[in-house]
Amino acid sequence: MAPPSHSSSAAERDCASDTDCAFGHDLARALAERPRRISPKYFYDVQGSQLFDRICELPEYYPTRTELGILTQRAGEIAAQIGPRAEIVEFGAGSLVKVRLLLDALQSPQRYLPIDISGEHLEAAADALRADYPGLAVQPIVADYTRPFALPPRLEGAGRRVGFFPGSTLGNFDPDEALAFLQQAARLLRGGGLLLGVDLVKRPALLHAAYNDAQGVTAAFNLNLLARANAELGTDFDLDGFDHAAFYNAPLRRIEMHLVSRRAQAVTLHGQRHAIEEGEAIHTESSHKFTIEGLRALAVRAGFGIGPVWTDPDRLFSVHWLPAAQ
Repeated sequence: MAPPSHSSSAAERDCASDTDCAFGHDLARALAERPRRISPKYFYDVQGSQLFDRICELPEYYPTRTELGILTQRAGEIAAQIGPRAEIVEFGAGSLVKVRLLLDALQSPQRYLPIDISGEHLEAAADALRADYPGLAVQPIVADYTRPFALPPRLEGAGRRVGFFPGSTLGNFDPDEALAFLQQAARLLRGGGLLLGVDLVKRPALLHAAYNDAQGVTAAFNLNLLARANAELGTDFDLDGFDHAAFYNAPLRRIEMHLVSRRAQAVTLHGQRHAIEEGEAIHTESSHKFTIEGLRALAVRAGFGIGPVWTDPDRLFSVHWLPAAQ
């Protein structure tokens, strides 16, 4: 079923920004289609970004601390691949924590271009980074990096333009979307490269615990998408009417997160009423897990070369250097 024909125009009239327009359009489509599904990029308003920062500190959530450990231990080797006077482009920059390890290891980095969809959160993090790195040009870009966007011209005298995409965010894309993103990155980073962090295939019990923490922070993060819709789009979701559900889909090698309706209910968006049956779900996120060889094969298809890969001793997580063609 297609979304109501008036939904896009209503969103365009009423929304306060391009991001709000896109959110309204995509949510209308998600509510109208079966199965229901919406992009995880809409998790990241200010509240969602703060909740994700809390997730990264949870004892069950191994990816952040494991990747930080790799970046800390291998910083010198990574810096040698990137070279001096680099421009760093971070896709989905968030709180700008991991890039500090990279900046500290690099020789005279010239400029940092963090890209994120949450402008308020990004600007605050960029201000803090400027204070700590006064010699570094910090130029935040508020954009949806999953769609075409332009980077500013390179600084005169700068070295390579290098992408930084940590956190296994690539795993949130479907396989065709991941390929499209990497193809776009290869074009943007021509002559440089991409430093990419991806989560690896592992025991399902570890994955289940990471996305179903005892404190319920991940559940709050998932439900915040509905709270954001209520605040920004005027919907009337009952947050108590949905359960957080996360599980490992082994054949597809991915964690899936859903919001499952506890009862028959309805929600209004742009004047359109959408019925949601008991047990029906909105699929809010997939987090694909990779093998090292599988990731490398994907990178080659996208136009990157194959460089070094670094992992932790337990092979939970991996960080890849992927050189881009000239």
